[in-house]
Amino acid sequence: MKLFFREYGQGEPIIILHGLFGLSDNWVTIARRIAEKFHVFIPDQRNHGQSLHSDTFNYFALSADLQEFIEENQLRNPVLIGHSMGGKVAMQFALESAEMVKKLVVIDISPGSYPVRSMHMDMVNAMLSVDLSKMSSRSEIEKIIAEKIADERIRLFIMKNLYRINLEAFAWRPNLKAIVANLEDISEQIAGNGKFEKPTLFIKGEKSDYVLDKDEELIYKLFPLAEIKTVEKAGHWVHADAPVALCHILSNFLGRECLLEG
Repeated sequence: MKLFFREYGQGEPIIILHGLFGLSDNWVTIARRIAEKFHVFIPDQRNHGQSLHSDTFNYFALSADLQEFIEENQLRNPVLIGHSMGGKVAMQFALESAEMVKKLVVIDISPGSYPVRSMHMDMVNAMLSVDLSKMSSRSEIEKIIAEKIADERIRLFIMKNLYRINLEAFAWRPNLKAIVANLEDISEQIAGNGKFEKPTLFIKGEKSDYVLDKDEELIYKLFPLAEIKTVEKAGHWVHADAPVALCHILSNFLGRECLLEG
C-alpha cells in the first residue's frame, strides 16, 4: 500500500512509525530535531492520517507496507523508530527482515500481548458519538468530545484526527470501522521465532504501564542486544511529555547529536 509521508533532512535514513490513532504530524517536532543529522521519513500507516484505508489491518500487513515504503523510496538500511503500535510494526519488520534494518528503537511498547485498552474504545466511542453531518465548527465537535473524554491531552490527540472534507463538512482520518474490527489482532504479541541481533533500544515512560519488568524476558529473547531506558516523568506519549529527554537518549543511541531546540 502506498503511504502518505513527511520528509525532513538529509543523510542516513530514519523511519518513524506512529502509534494507534496517531499520524505523522505527531512526530514532526522530533523529526525536525533528528533531521539535523539524518534523512527522516514519517509515514502515515494504513487506516491512519492521509494514507489509504483497508479492511485488512494487522502486523503482517503493516510490516508489508513498511517494506514497500523502504523499497519505493530506495532506503538502504534505515534506522526504525516506532511508538506503541508503530513500535510493534518496527519489531515485526526487524524480525522478518533484519538485513534491511540498521538499528531499532521501540518507544513504550513491548513485543507481548496486551488486553484491549478501555482508553482506545473510549476514543473510538467519542469520535463515533459526533454526528459530523450536523457540525459546522471544530469547537462544536470538541465540546462533544469533552463530554466523553475528561483528559485534555487525549482530547487534543483525538482532535488532531479531524479534518475538513470541504468548507461544509468534517471527517475523521482513522478508518474507525477497520480499527475496531481488528483491535484484538493489534493487541496480540508480534509473530516471530527468530532474533534481531543488531543494536536495539527500548524507551519507556516512567509513568506508563506499557513496558513492565515482566516484559524484559521476551524483549531480551527476541532482541538480545537490547538496552532499556526510562524517561522520567513521561507517560505513554514520551515524545509529547519529554521531547528534549527523548532527543538526548536518541542522540546517544544514534551516535550523533540532534537539535535540542526548535
